[in-house]
Order: sequence, then structure tokens, then C-alpha cells
Amino acid sequence: MFEIRIHSRGGQGGVTAARLIALAAFYDGKQATATPFYGAERRGAPIVAFVRICDTAIRTCCQVKEPDLVVVLDPTLLSTVNVLKGLAPGGTVLLNSPHPVALDGFRVVTADLTGIALVLDLVIAGSPLLDTSVLGGLAKIGVITLDSAKRAIAENFTDPRNVAAAEKAYAEVAA
Repeated sequence: MFEIRIHSRGGQGGVTAARLIALAAFYDGKQATATPFYGAERRGAPIVAFVRICDTAIRTCCQVKEPDLVVVLDPTLLSTVNVLKGLAPGGTVLLNSPHPVALDGFRVVTADLTGIALVLDLVIAGSPLLDTSVLGGLAKIGVITLDSAKRAIAENFTDPRNVAAAEKAYAEVAA
């Protein structure tokens, strides 16, 4: 089983991203679940979502304590939340950042997901939406395929900028 933990802030699209990742994995022929975890919903509050992907049925429906991959949509969370907790040494972090970042003992893959959202004007109430671009990053890493990511996005969003965000992230990530 491959387990992902997504750290974001309310309004960035972390919960939606988890749901889209699970759907894309399903389109890739896998079993998948997406589970959000948050307290009082409010824009800007730290949010965690979990995705499990497996070739066989998934019977676990709880928080991911030891992820194979951590996605961080808001880099300020690195200083306020232990986003690396439970990630094995050498584990992968997909970080929303326009600049390379080193986290000792971990493989860090960066993509300027915020920049992509701003260029494509994927913004609601002043907040860039990062949910669809993160799928492109995960496709580049090999978690899902780009075709399944685009299919999951197109099924949930009619605006073609959402698919374009995934394609731009895919092109930007150096995996």
C-alpha cells in the first residue's frame, strides 16, 4: 500500500486534491481512498488529508501515520507543523516552492504550484487554488499517470485551466 499525507491550509485545495488523487489512481486501475482530517473549518487553518493507493482492497480508514510521500502545499507549515513526522528517512516530499529546498535525510521535489495557479488565474477569494496542479507533480513523480490525473480533473472541473495547471506542474517538476 502507498500512503500519502497532504498538509495544506483551508482554502488551498488539499482536501479536493486528495479526492482527485484517489480518483486518478482508480483510473489507473488501483484501489484508493481519500480521507480528510480537520477541526473547525476555516480558511487558512492547517488541514491534513490522506490518500491510500493499493492494488488490492483497502480496509484501513484512519490517519496516515507513516506516509510514503508527504505533500506540503503551504511551505510556512514547515515551521509550524511537523510535516515530516513518520516519513521514513529517504522518503519523498512534494513541496510547493519556487526554489529548491533541502530537508536533511529526505528527497524533496519542488514545484511552484502557487505561481502556476496565479499565472492561470486559479484564485478564489484571494487564495490560489493548488488542488489540480499538485496532480501534475504527483504524475511526474510516478504516483499516478498524467492521463488519469487529467481525466479526474476534467470530470470534476469544466474550466480547462485546471487541466492546464496539472500539465504545467508536470512540466515543471524535475523528478
